Amino acid sequence: MCGICGFYQYENEADEQTLAVMNNQIIHRGPDDEGYYFENQVGLAARRLSIIDLKTGHQPLPSHSKTNWITYNGEVYNFPELRAELEAKGYKFRTKTDTEVIVNLYEEYGTGFVKQLRGMFAIGIYDKKNHRLVLARDHIGIKPLYYCLKPGNKNLVFASEIKSILKYPGISREIDPEAVDLFLTLEYIPAPFSIFKQIRKLPAGHILTYENQKLRIEKYWDVYKAVGQGSSEKRKPDFNELKERFYALLRESVKMRMIADVPLGAFLSGGIDSSSIVYAMAGLSQQKIKTFSIGFEEKSYSELKYSNIISEKFNTDHYTKNLQPNINELVLYLADFWDEPLGDFSNFPTYLVSKTARERVTVVLSGDGGDEIFGGYEHYIAQKFARFIDFPLFRPVHKLMAKITHLFPPSELKKGFVNRIKRFSEGLQNSHINRHFRWMIFLSNLQKRTLYSPDFLSSDYLKPLNARIPFDGFFEHSRQFEGINRDLYLDFKTYMVDNILVKVDRMSMATSLEARVPLLDYKMVEFAFSLPSHYKLGGSTTKWFFKKAMEGILPDEIIYRQKEGFSIPIKNWLKSELKELMMEYLSEKRVKEAGFFNHAYIQKMVNEHLNNKQNHAHRLWALILFHLWRERFGFAN
Repeated sequence: MCGICGFYQYENEADEQTLAVMNNQIIHRGPDDEGYYFENQVGLAARRLSIIDLKTGHQPLPSHSKTNWITYNGEVYNFPELRAELEAKGYKFRTKTDTEVIVNLYEEYGTGFVKQLRGMFAIGIYDKKNHRLVLARDHIGIKPLYYCLKPGNKNLVFASEIKSILKYPGISREIDPEAVDLFLTLEYIPAPFSIFKQIRKLPAGHILTYENQKLRIEKYWDVYKAVGQGSSEKRKPDFNELKERFYALLRESVKMRMIADVPLGAFLSGGIDSSSIVYAMAGLSQQKIKTFSIGFEEKSYSELKYSNIISEKFNTDHYTKNLQPNINELVLYLADFWDEPLGDFSNFPTYLVSKTARERVTVVLSGDGGDEIFGGYEHYIAQKFARFIDFPLFRPVHKLMAKITHLFPPSELKKGFVNRIKRFSEGLQNSHINRHFRWMIFLSNLQKRTLYSPDFLSSDYLKPLNARIPFDGFFEHSRQFEGINRDLYLDFKTYMVDNILVKVDRMSMATSLEARVPLLDYKMVEFAFSLPSHYKLGGSTTKWFFKKAMEGILPDEIIYRQKEGFSIPIKNWLKSELKELMMEYLSEKRVKEAGFFNHAYIQKMVNEHLNNKQNHAHRLWALILFHLWRERFGFAN
């Protein structure tokens, strides 16, 4: 695993020294090696975390003809087969890396090369013959890739992380008000947006080409194209046949991701996803698998009991660590790795389990993605139920329910009936136009009008404020599916790629650990989306197919336990260990200096939260992170 950066200049602004400064910003992504290519005002650079071919995998490296140069972050798991095909065509290889295979695939097939890759990747290739820069991101969006096309001189700059791009001369740090609004609404910033107006994310499954001062971005893969319209409803699949296909895909995907020349292990939460990965690894390995888990002192948050059950069943070398509630220093430390605000509470346990794993291994397999492709979230049940009651006749009842539940004090537990019913009643108040996202929105229109400052509200995007969710294309494509598969597609294209995968990438890379995600092999994704909706949500049973398939392999107490999620008791900590941090970063001075928000409303939320009248943890935490991010990126005085 690596970090990459580079530029294509039509006007000279940067030199080799600039490239080195950019590359040093991402040293945590690749502490083992660094490399540079600079010619004709094109610069490519890489930081390398050595995983395969430890001695000869130096980057950037050239193609067979030396007319194409590549810098690359990721792992392509089918590279041995691709290499054999190229060798049959006469290509000679100097290394054993997948990197050299990729650049020669480009030489052979041009931009169509990307369709042959199976893995996770962010790629930059300079084509000297055609004076072309090519950037590509993997099918799912596991690896990040940012770019900036400077107005005026049209110099193109790219990198794995924003902090690297900001080291290029003259990059504007103007904050995008639309991105701020999206962050406060969703707790993450969806592609193609970034927190900065000039910097954009290359979407998953897309390839960018830049030549003759013209930029073109094209989609090369999407699961709605691969699966086809309504195909799952037109046949009656045999469950046993599907189960065997699933087992074969799981074993194949895990086996591919166990290829490494360094120590390897697995994250183990004790949920069905990570437990299934460990099951497959144990069956493929001649040695004991190393597994890693994080626990909490608050028993309703800790899942160590379940991870221990799986560790004993599959005889793993199991390492655990408890996350202590005194996390102020950890918050401030991790702020350096958030190039843009990300409100996911599970940043912290993800970092600590990564740090624990990195003490013993360099690569881990993770169970991320199972919820988004097999239907694991409770809001899918809420969505199903809402379809029966979301009619004009019932809307006065919705409002009454919201008013009544608003009076209930929040529970100290991670979940519970009160917390669930409050979240459901809040969700029903959101617009039915974006009905799926009602369960994922943390700030309503009314709250925004009260929270946002007059200056912020007057920006072109927020005037008038209409809570636009920029997912029109995804809504359109979701119609290719039926029932709950539509909702799964929306989460797969938004929340998973721009929240879950960003979190895993940032927190694992902060410890120089490579995280691989077998359930997000694009062939597994295509299989999952081909399943009928009732195989995802059977009655009120989430992940119905996955759970049935794992019966007899995993204990029932693992398969059918209530989903808890990988989170921390931050709503409680904001009243204790994190209270001082909250009061500091949401102080009147900081809020007014930033100019985005109304401090009186923030103080109202703080008081309600501290007095246990309402649970504002999500909103308060997002505001804390935004102001902390501003400070770290040099905006605060």
